[in-house]
Amino acid sequence: MRRNDEMKLGLVLLQAGTHEGAWRDPSVPAAGGVDIDHYAHLAALAESAAFHFIFLPDVPCVAEQDKATIARVGRNDAFEPITLLSALSSRTQRIGLVATATTTYYQPYHLARMFASLDHLSRGRAAWNIVTSGNNFEAPNFGEKELPDHDTRYARASEFVKVVKGLWDTWEDDAFIRDKQSGIFAETEKLHLLNHRGHYLSVQGPLNIARPPQGYPVLVQAGASDVGIGFAAEAAEVVFASAPFTEHGKRYYATLKAKARALGRDDDQLVVMPGLVPIVGRSKQEATEKLKRLQSHTDIDVQIALADRWLGFVTDLRSMDLDSLVPESLPQTNFTQSTQKLLLDLAARKKLTWRQLIRRISDGKSQLMVIGTPDEIANTMVDMFDQRAADGFNLLPAAVPDGVKDFVDLVVPELRRRGKFRSGYSGQTLRENLGLKRPPNQYTQVM
Repeated sequence: MRRNDEMKLGLVLLQAGTHEGAWRDPSVPAAGGVDIDHYAHLAALAESAAFHFIFLPDVPCVAEQDKATIARVGRNDAFEPITLLSALSSRTQRIGLVATATTTYYQPYHLARMFASLDHLSRGRAAWNIVTSGNNFEAPNFGEKELPDHDTRYARASEFVKVVKGLWDTWEDDAFIRDKQSGIFAETEKLHLLNHRGHYLSVQGPLNIARPPQGYPVLVQAGASDVGIGFAAEAAEVVFASAPFTEHGKRYYATLKAKARALGRDDDQLVVMPGLVPIVGRSKQEATEKLKRLQSHTDIDVQIALADRWLGFVTDLRSMDLDSLVPESLPQTNFTQSTQKLLLDLAARKKLTWRQLIRRISDGKSQLMVIGTPDEIANTMVDMFDQRAADGFNLLPAAVPDGVKDFVDLVVPELRRRGKFRSGYSGQTLRENLGLKRPPNQYTQVM
């Protein structure tokens, strides 16, 4: 099926920005992570430009190993995503609200209820970014010594999503008639107990809230390992990808769409959105100077600790010759396997030393990073879109709020001039704006 010629855009809501040194920049609010007005301002900027959604990543732990590093990072003081997006639902009108929640340590009844509530609060704008926990520091927070192994986490996630969808379907769309004259609040023949007994989960139901306005909140995922791509092809409607160069994006896009197609899914019902770190300047020099300023705020020990984590805690970079080339392979990690592989591929492609890779992770993580004028950034986006490496992009500003404002003021008009981005909202719900179908209730009898 032919896709729309306009790309989708999302904004990743970060308290300071994706750059590791962003929190120290004078333009960034020091306490933004616990300031509702800060997040509301970012959401308003995105909504004014007709972005499809705002997205909150999340890790339910302090991700650093030692106090010296914890003291210098600027991300361990921030709101929980569903709580924040519930507040922002009343301060926005049309933009989608995507919250991250892990299937490894949540229970499905809790999540089904919370996301149904968010979908009702926002009148159909909620989405769930489905993740399996990828940081071992999460495990002790939930009574375990270490994470389950990678494939087990995905197996639980697959069952978890089926349970949550079943809970969302336990009331038919018109089950709650709320008839004061008859005294009947709900028609119980339209109630369906889940009674799930599976390998990992046991959930009876029913859910004590009506079916969400969208049927299901939009399902988002970011699988990139072999098992992760399979899970995304089966369960996801929007996929957050990492594509630091076009060839990688094209391979991932083609593989994911083919797997989804083999499962009987239409291409336009699976939206692929790589991350993009744009540093916008009215000239190339201005953009480069912005990056250099952020780099001047970063501590080398913090950068090393971050790189160790993103490579899956299989390295000890403090003991290495940082000016030696990054090897082609490292021991396999039980954590973020796809991220490790992607970073190693990027290092091999560009022949990076450890020092250069550490800086690259600090600057833009594993995402596509473009430093330049609005025209140069738009060129890259349009090229990836036209070459089927992306259906749109997840914007990760290096520093906020200025990085968002620069993109909205300078890049969005250029995309619109080229006919590649919309000028307003076309639907009321997030599904409508993304072109996704509303799922029927699995228990409703077809007459």
